[in-house]
Amino acid sequence: IRDTRLKISPKSIGTRSKTDVVIMYIDDIVDKKLVDEVNKRISDIDIDAILDSSILEILIEDNYLSLFPQMENTERPDAVAASIYEGRVAIVVDNSPFAILVPATIGTIMQSSEDHYTRWPEATMIRLFRLIGAILILLPGPLYVALTAFHPGLLPTKITYFLGASRINVPFPAILEGILMDTTMELLREAGTRISGPIGTTIGIVGGLVIGQAAVEAGIVSPLMIIIVAISTVATFVIPSYEFSAALRVVKFGFYLLAGTLGLYGITLATIILISHLAKLNSFGIPFTSPYSGLGMEEGDLKETLVKAPIQRLWLRPGFTHPKNKQRMRRDKKK
Repeated sequence: IRDTRLKISPKSIGTRSKTDVVIMYIDDIVDKKLVDEVNKRISDIDIDAILDSSILEILIEDNYLSLFPQMENTERPDAVAASIYEGRVAIVVDNSPFAILVPATIGTIMQSSEDHYTRWPEATMIRLFRLIGAILILLPGPLYVALTAFHPGLLPTKITYFLGASRINVPFPAILEGILMDTTMELLREAGTRISGPIGTTIGIVGGLVIGQAAVEAGIVSPLMIIIVAISTVATFVIPSYEFSAALRVVKFGFYLLAGTLGLYGITLATIILISHLAKLNSFGIPFTSPYSGLGMEEGDLKETLVKAPIQRLWLRPGFTHPKNKQRMRRDKKK
């Protein structure tokens, strides 16, 4: 960022580690209240050592009990620079490869840097696929449990016959079947993470194929459940943020429990609880569900979150950061 108004505010955190932390922002763009809040939260930290930016992130976030991340972290310098130009604040911790970006919303977390380097039709399609992926993480398995155990009458007759035939030799109830397979996939995922190199990837792929095929032949799970779990697992890799994807994977087990006890009513209740929790979250005073909660039509935030508008239309900075200088390019009335 070759801008004389770029400010770098250094701090030292940790009574023993004396870890260097810098706060970066552009002075004539960023909201002064945001900078003051970041400085206040960092200054209030009283700990002996900060070993990584993730520890600092947990110490200064709004709700540390929530499963969902309220800050964004990235290793990409271009993502940090773009966020600073939008009026956000970057926090860089010494000896950590990740920079923290605040505030963060669902809109920013679901974005990827490649979206800005791709033509807008492809980027829009990919963003919509990410939203579909978030739904596929949560709902297919619990819906299978609810429809199989409580509401088979809602399905067409042929599908009901198919489900009955596929589950005729399965000794477990649908909820146990779903939790068992998703737990197995999580174990395989963790095993692949702990083993470096191509062997880890091989274990994840081969292990899933072998265990899934063996489970079907042994009559432990139905073939349809294997397909559902595979789709749900693939969808987890669509989400750009690993922390957000991991939170959805944990929430999915709550959906399983409510679907297995209350059926579709349980899924509806779980959805209401999840949306209510997300709506209640804040990131440095900014609603976590921005711009969807406030729509943000005036600032044009939906042009850069739900879809990807052509760059000629993105002449305003995102409104959720409340930038002092909202205009980032000259608006051409002809466009």
